[in-house]
Amino acid sequence: MQLSTERVIRPVTSWWVSLSPVVSDGFLYFGAGAFALLIGLTSNEPAQCHWGYISFASYFAASLFLFVGGRTQMASSFSLRKIVLILLVLGVVVVPLGLETHWRQNNGGHGYAQPEVSVIERSANNVVKGTDPYTTDVKNGKVLNSIKGLPTYESFFPYFPLMSVFGLPDAITHRGFGLTDARIVMSVLTIAIGLLALRLFRTKKEKKIRLAQVLFALPTGALFLATGGDDMPILALMLLSLVALQRKQIYVSAVSIGIASAMKLTAWPMALGSLLALRGEAFKGKWKQFVIVVCAIVTVAIVPFALKAPHAFFANVFEFPLGLSHVTSPAASALPGHILASWWHPFKHILPAGTLLIGGYFMAKYFKTHWPLTLAKMLSLLSVCFFVLMCVSSATRFGYIIYPINFALWSWATREMI
Repeated sequence: MQLSTERVIRPVTSWWVSLSPVVSDGFLYFGAGAFALLIGLTSNEPAQCHWGYISFASYFAASLFLFVGGRTQMASSFSLRKIVLILLVLGVVVVPLGLETHWRQNNGGHGYAQPEVSVIERSANNVVKGTDPYTTDVKNGKVLNSIKGLPTYESFFPYFPLMSVFGLPDAITHRGFGLTDARIVMSVLTIAIGLLALRLFRTKKEKKIRLAQVLFALPTGALFLATGGDDMPILALMLLSLVALQRKQIYVSAVSIGIASAMKLTAWPMALGSLLALRGEAFKGKWKQFVIVVCAIVTVAIVPFALKAPHAFFANVFEFPLGLSHVTSPAASALPGHILASWWHPFKHILPAGTLLIGGYFMAKYFKTHWPLTLAKMLSLLSVCFFVLMCVSSATRFGYIIYPINFALWSWATREMI
């Protein structure tokens, strides 16, 4: 089995490496165009469906242009790749985002954004009014949030309080969609922070452009930027934290990952991984400063809300995302954990616990032979761990695959630090 797999993988890898950068970009964009068209034809999420129909032509046009360019002397032109990337971001992020924001404004906000956009904006409105973004109702031992006119799952706020900042322009101006749409705020900050991080990243410029493609232009980034993926600013902050670690700017790294950790639980594995990498001799014991800064940010941002309504906080931030609140979530994708938990309910608790125990054992063995962790090793480990946890969780999205993909690419880009 292993030999047959190698017979397939090696020729494909050799073929891919033999391509010029321009032609390889063309293949990536062609695949992205096919994916966007498929999303348009099959997605049940109106916002994603609209993005697919708007974006697929831009991907195919970029692909065709690069295939033609690959046959000329422009085949290794970094400037050409960069120009196409910028134009593509306009076509698959800026244009769809602008159109969907406009349609949302003119149609009462229905069907033109992912549910988390309204959730974030509502939480910001609650904060501005001085009320708590976390609410819960308990009936017959089950956690039920209820807001009139909304599905139950959309009544939860499954983030840490700092995520509300993306809805503040809408809450303060009371515009009700338009330019204050939380997606626009998240996209602008993601692109700004991401570009800064890529600018400072000590790696080859060819690797930087591949990272930018995945973060901004390919569906791994563009789909979420245009429709309202709240994971995009988290990823951008993580990348900035990584780059700061690479440059040994500990406080910048701690602030970046601290802010991300005060927004969403998905940033915590990166914070822990960074701490492990900091224990190496190259950082000369600076892990203590890192821990103090991260803990200070997280404590100030989270503890007041957690103390104010501890049960509501726990139910929104932990029970609902982990599928323990007895509320059906749209995040319950057909991954192994969800399928097994649907077949036998106790698997909701057994799978995560068993994975942590077994995974902890193998991680301990890995640390024994690979200590101290380099940044590249830490990111590779995070990629594998995140993918496994995503698969065994009873309530998770296919979209979370962007985390292990980005971690793996960052590991690849960090191996040759210059």
